Amino acid sequence: MIVFVGIALAVLILVIVLWMLLTRKLREKYAVLWLVIAVSVLIVGLFPGLLGGLTALLGVQVPSNLLFATAILLLLGVALHHSWELSQVEEETRRLAEEAAILRTQLESVEGRLAKLEAPRTGSDGDPS
Repeated sequence: MIVFVGIALAVLILVIVLWMLLTRKLREKYAVLWLVIAVSVLIVGLFPGLLGGLTALLGVQVPSNLLFATAILLLLGVALHHSWELSQVEEETRRLAEEAAILRTQLESVEGRLAKLEAPRTGSDGDPS
């Protein structure tokens, strides 16, 4: 029964990720990770003996320990990747804020010079002469 649940979960993940890709709700670089996870779960679900073989090959005592260790490593990798992405976005936001401030200062300077050039053209009552 648990094998069928694993297979159904893997197929569900595949369908959701592909749907999100097609509707542009998920970028390709993030979809690759989820597709690899779904295919891995599907393979383990279809061939449960592979997990036992990997467990023996790696010297792990219980197959569930291997699954938990793999999941923990995967989550650490995802967290590290998201921290890296967040750092890049923060740097880009800071740079854009600095550029916007410089452009705002330049615009105010140009507007000030333009106002000084237009001031002599108006008469004392504010109407153009």
